[in-house]
Amino acid sequence: MPNRMKLYLILIVLLSAVYTQTSFTQVKPAAYQTEKYFRILHGKKIGVVANASSVVGGVNLVDTLIHSGIDVKVVFSPEHGFRLKDEAGQSSADYTDPINGYRVISLYGLKKKPAALDLDGLDMVVFDIQDVGARFYTYISTLSLVMEACAESNIALLVLDRPNPNAFYIDGPVLDLKYKSFVGMHPVPVVYGMTIGEYAKMVNGEGWLKAGASCSLSVLPVENYTHGTAWFPDAKPSPNLPTANSILLYPSLCFFEGTVISVGRGTVTPFEVYGHPGLQGYSYSFMPEASKGMDSRPMYKDKICYGENLQKYYTQHAPDKGRINLSWLIKTFQALGSKTDFFNPYFDQLAGTSRLQEQIVKGTKEEDIRNSWKPGIEAFKKIRARYLLYP
Repeated sequence: MPNRMKLYLILIVLLSAVYTQTSFTQVKPAAYQTEKYFRILHGKKIGVVANASSVVGGVNLVDTLIHSGIDVKVVFSPEHGFRLKDEAGQSSADYTDPINGYRVISLYGLKKKPAALDLDGLDMVVFDIQDVGARFYTYISTLSLVMEACAESNIALLVLDRPNPNAFYIDGPVLDLKYKSFVGMHPVPVVYGMTIGEYAKMVNGEGWLKAGASCSLSVLPVENYTHGTAWFPDAKPSPNLPTANSILLYPSLCFFEGTVISVGRGTVTPFEVYGHPGLQGYSYSFMPEASKGMDSRPMYKDKICYGENLQKYYTQHAPDKGRINLSWLIKTFQALGSKTDFFNPYFDQLAGTSRLQEQIVKGTKEEDIRNSWKPGIEAFKKIRARYLLYP
């Protein structure tokens, strides 16, 4: 083994050891457990599904693999691109890495699923992306389509599991398959309380892949982790979720993406505030501006929006962490619903049902809406229990 490679491997081991001494109380994502999967990958031609959240001690997993002598042939990148340089909803293009020569194939451009030709010659695909545990966060849709492609090409898939910062609760309406889309592919609640590795096992085990196909799936678990572990990634999972608080608020505030309300894209506090130019009675205001890499065309660009700053919300309302908050959605509809086309067609896709919009328009109380979710959640919990890796 060349000296340079030996030094690199020593560095990875040291970084991994340092990581276990951090405030994450010894939680060790699978990507840090290099001693367990390097030996599986050596000598194989590998494809990797990764982005800038796929880090090992601050170093991208792809760089880690290549510098360790593993033959990475192709990288598949999800929404936001491989290096998190693309904005939400922006298509990415394929390219060839100028230094190491591997192909980077976008799964958020002309296609969302790897083609058989993209997988040709590979022995295995490795999936390592940080999820945040909300059904409309598109990385789990990318996972499902990668699993489908691997099943069709008879290629093994290894998922390097990572903690889910919203894995400590389950909430929201279960997806009605009439509203199946890339922001919701499977009949799960908005918040499903599973790591991405557990989710992969469920998709496989429940026959949710196309034509009931089964992927040759392996999951390397996180060490020293439970669903109740308070854990947040050290690399932001996407450009507009830069803080732990924004990740916690995301399952509640993302519903606004299907309405006239801004969630603070184009500010330094995306998914920690909400507002609209026409809201009255709010002392807090913000002005969205073009921001390269986050949002170059934010809603209400250069207009003052009035609303609420939620940066300290969970500090003051700790028990609310374990539930989707509908009060913000309900009260902004009550303020603006008769004055604007409050909802757009995207809302029902995000909700995974038309019923939530109907309930809000009708004036149904929040607790009654929440009670209507309970039968679906209880049925889902029985499915979920079959695939859990962690207590």
